[in-house]
Amino acid sequence: MAARTSAVKTAPVTIVVGEEEFLIDRAVRDLIAASDAGDLHDLEGAALGAGELDLLTSPSLFGGGSVVVIRAAQNAAKEVAAELTRYAASPAPDVALIMTHAGGAKGKDLLAGVKAAGAQVIECPKVTRFAERLDFVRNEFRRAGQRADDAAARALLDAVGSDLRELAAACEQLAADGAGQVDADLVATYYRGRAEATGFTVADLAVEGHLARALEQLRWALATGVSPVLICSALAQGVRLLGRVGSAPRNLNAAALAAEVGAPPWKIDRVRHQLRGWPPSGVARALHAVAEADAQVKGETSSADYALERAVRRIVAARSGAADV
Repeated sequence: MAARTSAVKTAPVTIVVGEEEFLIDRAVRDLIAASDAGDLHDLEGAALGAGELDLLTSPSLFGGGSVVVIRAAQNAAKEVAAELTRYAASPAPDVALIMTHAGGAKGKDLLAGVKAAGAQVIECPKVTRFAERLDFVRNEFRRAGQRADDAAARALLDAVGSDLRELAAACEQLAADGAGQVDADLVATYYRGRAEATGFTVADLAVEGHLARALEQLRWALATGVSPVLICSALAQGVRLLGRVGSAPRNLNAAALAAEVGAPPWKIDRVRHQLRGWPPSGVARALHAVAEADAQVKGETSSADYALERAVRRIVAARSGAADV
């Protein structure tokens, strides 16, 4: 049975499964903090030698129990994986064994064996969809004992982006300063400028054909420290969504299409609006423009700023059917 990362408890054996590094690290920290152990042993699965588990889980000379953390247990040698599986079936008293596992095919026998032995399982799957990040933000505010309305959560995602560590830190700060409830106005107070100049804002303006405003926001985003790589990624995502939504059956509703392309329904509605005025060949031209910009931003040019500005101009030109600049 999977346990929630927000309510972890110490167990004789716990395996934290998934690829979301921030959630995995926090789950391990919470488990260690929840134990009363005096000793902590923290090592990588690949570094654990045969027979070493017995030494790590032996009773402490000073009492008080111990915590043994095995990170990336899927990388453990075959004989070590077998030892971990046997141990999970009969754990030592006063010892908490915590393993992390990526959840893939590598080390799958270890994962299956530890689960079958009755270990506590904490799932930390990759957070990729907008709706999942929105849930994460809501949960972070609840974790901090604060309420936040939906507008505040969306505003924070627009301002901070998708990095969970940054989102968690932002939620903690806002929760500490919020008087009863965090709202969009409080988010704007902290992140004004950054929220208005993200790569997604630049992308939206570009695909809608607003050249002057797109360039203004691009320059402001770069001046305020937004990474050129992130801006280029937003441009690519915006153009790819145009292509995917534009090629989808017209009778497909927003919710069904959102599930298919991995975007929220409100975004699908916006992209459908943005598609008005685009010629059939325009999206292909725009995709070519952002692909070139991506290569240039990642090292093929000495000026990422110029590469992004040219990409924005080419996207707008592709929408209008004008020649490339």
